[in-house]
Order: sequence, then C-alpha cells, then structure tokens
Amino acid sequence: MANIKKSATELIGKTPLLEVANYAKSQGVEGVFLLAKLEYLNPAGSVKDRVALAMIEDAERKGILKKGSVIIEPTSGNTGIGLASVAAAAVIIAVMFLPVLQIKGTSMTDTLWDGDVVVALSSTHYETGEVIAFYYNNAILVKRVIAVAGDWVDIDEDGNVYVNQELLNEPYVTEKALGACDITLPYQVPEGRIFVMGDHRSTSVDSRTKQVGSVSDEFLVGKILFRVWPLQELGFIN
Repeated sequence: MANIKKSATELIGKTPLLEVANYAKSQGVEGVFLLAKLEYLNPAGSVKDRVALAMIEDAERKGILKKGSVIIEPTSGNTGIGLASVAAAAVIIAVMFLPVLQIKGTSMTDTLWDGDVVVALSSTHYETGEVIAFYYNNAILVKRVIAVAGDWVDIDEDGNVYVNQELLNEPYVTEKALGACDITLPYQVPEGRIFVMGDHRSTSVDSRTKQVGSVSDEFLVGKILFRVWPLQELGFIN
C-alpha cells in the first residue's frame, strides 16, 4: 500500500529492466550482460513520456506554464500523446494540430518535390493510392500506399505493379521501373502493415526492399492531404 502513486506522472521513467539473454544468444553475443529498458510501460506508452514531462516541468519552474495554460503541439505522434497525458495530469490543456512536414529528397517526384511543405492527417484507415507519412529510423518518410494487409503485390521487370493479380492504374508515375527490389515476389502484405512505394520508382527505397519492408500501423503518421509550400503549388495532393 505504501507504493501507491497519486498521479500518472509519478510513474513516468519508472520502467523495468529486462535481461534479454535469449536474444543475445540468438545474435551470437557472448560475455555481455544485455538489458532492455521497457519504455512502452510508461503511462502513455512510449519513451516520449519522459520528454513531455521534462518539458512541462521545466516550463512550470520558469513560470511559462500554469494551471489552465494551453499547450499547442504540432504532432499526432508519441511526443504529442505524452504531452497530452502529462498536461491532463497537470490540469493544463493540450491542443493537437495537424503535423506539418517538409519533403526531403526525390523519391516522390513528380507528385512532391524536395523542399515542399505538406500537412498530414492522422487516420486509422488507409487505401491504395493515398500518400502517407510514416516513421522510419528516427526520420519521417513519405510514400504512396500500394496495398494493404492481406493483398498480394507483384511487380514485373518493366515496373508494372499488380495488386491481387490486377494491374494497378498509376497516373502519378511518370516513369515505371522495378527499382531497388530484393523481396520475394509475389509478396503478401502481413496483417497490420501497409505496402508503400515512392512515385519516382527508380530512386525510391521503399517496401520493395527488406531494409524498409512493409510499414507497421504503429509507425504511421497520417495521410498527406495538402501542400502549403511553395505557394504556387498550394493545394490538395492527388
């Protein structure tokens, strides 16, 4: 009874350590005491709870935030969820805005160009043809949905894409190519995942490679709906 907490924020960072001896053995690691910190057991489900708590406590100490203050957070990711959780415990209002992203590279040309600024909308349902953003190795990538869980994907040497044995109509692709592809085709998209490809097929690194693979639902940021920069290209994304 003495260990009962009065607030969810008191639980942040108190995550357990787990010895992963079997994993170390499977990877051929010897002579190392390998531990995993189970950050998913934070109240809002990720290590970003620590970041959120530190930011809010720092702002409170400096007098920037007080009870009834409003936090504006431009993300729908784990940092935003952590901030909302901590803010609720501190009786502070958190407002979540649509994520604004800047395109890096050429993997989505001619649809999106390097330097474009776009707006994403969080969603739980994605369809073939939609442009989405997702987390990958501490970065956010933007690609197009080709197939969803259960679908079969096949690509021929000319870069023609087939989903469930039907040729995919892709008016957004200006030059088809097989590109970097080291997965076994045809490929069935696993449950809880999405198969994505960049519109610039010859340069995009995407679900055609084992390196990226199909994207897990938990890493999705949202659908790319609108381009806000450059101004002459302002408008919805097709």
